[in-house]
Amino acid sequence: MVNKDTLAQFCRSQDQPESPSRTPERDSGTGSGNAVTPATLRDGKAYALPQQHGVLVLNKPSGPTSARCLTAIKRLGQKKIGHAGTLDPLASGVLLVLLGQATKLSGHLLAGGGKVYSGTLRLGQATDTWDIEGKVVAEAPWEHVSEADVRREIAAWLELTEQPVPPYSAAKHEGQPLYKLARKGVEAPAKVKRMEISLAETLDVSLPFVSFRVACSSGTYIRSLAHSLGTRLGCGAVLTELTREYSHPFGLDVARDPADFTADPTLLPSCVRPIAEALPHWPRVELTPDEAARVRNGIAVPCRPDATANAANQAEQGITATEPAGGFALLLEQGTALALAQLEVTPAGPCWTVLRGLWN
Repeated sequence: MVNKDTLAQFCRSQDQPESPSRTPERDSGTGSGNAVTPATLRDGKAYALPQQHGVLVLNKPSGPTSARCLTAIKRLGQKKIGHAGTLDPLASGVLLVLLGQATKLSGHLLAGGGKVYSGTLRLGQATDTWDIEGKVVAEAPWEHVSEADVRREIAAWLELTEQPVPPYSAAKHEGQPLYKLARKGVEAPAKVKRMEISLAETLDVSLPFVSFRVACSSGTYIRSLAHSLGTRLGCGAVLTELTREYSHPFGLDVARDPADFTADPTLLPSCVRPIAEALPHWPRVELTPDEAARVRNGIAVPCRPDATANAANQAEQGITATEPAGGFALLLEQGTALALAQLEVTPAGPCWTVLRGLWN
């Protein structure tokens, strides 16, 4: 679910759009642009750090794949590593890298986190990938399109509830990624997916180029928005630049260039965000030492009246983990995340049951 208030607040804070750059990942090629060295060597040996636990917010440059950025961090001793949504090689911006115990947050971050993108599209072309990196399959005059037409169509994105999935994407058909089938010339049935747009604004119109910003649900294909806009205007359109400015709950203001860590691996520990920061809308429950010991053994702990009321109050304010019925909470031990938990009602009363343990 997209937290519209949070996304709107973030968008209002952006006085100027970041320099755009592109979309969600198709492959793990080497890319170009700002190089991300896959390993840092000191005296001819790989430099390894202890396994970190938390979220590393990267500002991915346009060019390298997300996989290559993760590999660079993995080779710094981070064997347990994941992400909360990739970016295409074309795209730049916020890439959430999950380290250690934080890899257990992936499903929750992907399901509940909204994203904000700024980008640029070009009218008059269509490609097989729906962005500028693909093969041009059609060209058409765009001169009949006015600025008012463009602004109207971008505003109409707010009414969309589903979108076509690009043929070059990681979505799967019969177990195979669509981009692999497309490369082989194999046609797959057209797919659509649910999505939500909570903000769509036109930043600049210099036809045939149009700059925009959108706040959307996780997994939204911005390439698809550009492609559909071109179709409705009757001239085609391709995405030329895209920057992810925000991936709940982190923005570019706390993101670091991957090259910073390959140049100086010792920076990594100080840049890893605590697990609790990744779930700001989850109710917190501070455990007693005895309760923490029970949780570490996978045993449910009774809900204290103050904790239950606190969770209920936060839930009423929209501070909940996910949409499913039932309360969720982040259990803390001396202020540090210990476990993800769900509120269950038992004959003995309400209690917190452990969904995922976060202890080392």
